[in-house]
Amino acid sequence: MSRLDSVIRRLQAQRSCIDHAIGLIAGRPGPVFEVGLGNGRTYDHLRVRMPDRTIYAFDRQVAAHPNCIPPGDHLVLGDARRTLPATAAARGRAVLMHSDIGTGDAAANAALARELAPAYADALAPGGILISDQALADPAFEPQPLPAGVAPGRYHLYRRR
Repeated sequence: MSRLDSVIRRLQAQRSCIDHAIGLIAGRPGPVFEVGLGNGRTYDHLRVRMPDRTIYAFDRQVAAHPNCIPPGDHLVLGDARRTLPATAAARGRAVLMHSDIGTGDAAANAALARELAPAYADALAPGGILISDQALADPAFEPQPLPAGVAPGRYHLYRRR
C-alpha cells in the first residue's frame, strides 16, 4: 500500500471513529478533549459535529491552521501528562477524548501512549469514550468495537471503566 493510500485509510478510520463515538456519548454531559491539536483538522471536525459542546485542545505548541485554533482558555499548552489531569480537575472530566499523538516512530509512539494512559484515565469520566490512534493496554480502559469499515489496529476505541 502506498503512503498516500495509508494516510487516506487512517483519516477515514479517524473520522468514522469520531462520528461513531459522538453517537455513543449523545445525551451525556461533559466536555470533549482533543489531545494533539496538530494542524487542527480533527478539532475542526469535532466543533462542527458538536457545536454545543465545550471542546478543549491540548498540545505542546500551536501549529494549527489559524481557523482551527481554539479560543482563549480552550487551548491548553504544555505536557499532557500534567495538563490533562489539571484541566479535568478545574473544568470537569471529559466525556469524549480524541488522542492523535502518533509520529513516524512506532516504538516512540507506543512508549508515549503508555506514559499518557494514566493521564487519560484521570481526565476521562467513567463511561467516557477514548478514541486513539495508539493502542492502549491499560486496565482503566475497555476496548470497544470499531465502526464498520475500520480495520482492527488502524484506530482504537475504548470506554473508561
